[in-house]
Amino acid sequence: MAELVPFEDITHFFEDFEHTAWRLETQRGYASDRLSPKWARFKAGRTAFGYQPDHPWHGNVRKQTELGKRFERVRLVDDPPTEGQRFLLASGLGNVEAGEDIRNLYRADAVRIGLPDFDFWLFDSRTVVEFVFDDQGQDLGVRVREDAQAVVHACQARDAAWHHAVATRQFQARLNP
Repeated sequence: MAELVPFEDITHFFEDFEHTAWRLETQRGYASDRLSPKWARFKAGRTAFGYQPDHPWHGNVRKQTELGKRFERVRLVDDPPTEGQRFLLASGLGNVEAGEDIRNLYRADAVRIGLPDFDFWLFDSRTVVEFVFDDQGQDLGVRVREDAQAVVHACQARDAAWHHAVATRQFQARLNP
């Protein structure tokens, strides 16, 4: 098993990848979101957060996508969505405006098609960064994997998730008819 390292040790991947950065998000909520300044605004009733060019994530996504690279992710969503998932649906719109393609998939469908139950990033179909969280959604670190088994499993999960997932705006329309 790969060594657990701090997330900060792998942030270079978000600029160094050549073609695609793809993420599967499986958690029902993240401690980092609850610590975000957006969380209070969300709790006060704000339901959409747009693109912020000065936000480091948005700026990097825009920069990388303008270079022809792709940022993609699939978020698992419970039915009904948890508070943390509703927050991600609201805050994800800014990521989409920055250039990230975010899609959503109901958790029951993810279980049905056999997706993993852990979060990971897949960079260029050759490097997998698996997250480890505690029960409160706190990031404990990541494991960087480049072994064939981990990479192939992540690629298969990506392909299955992407096939069944629904674009963010379309998914939100289904939730709020």
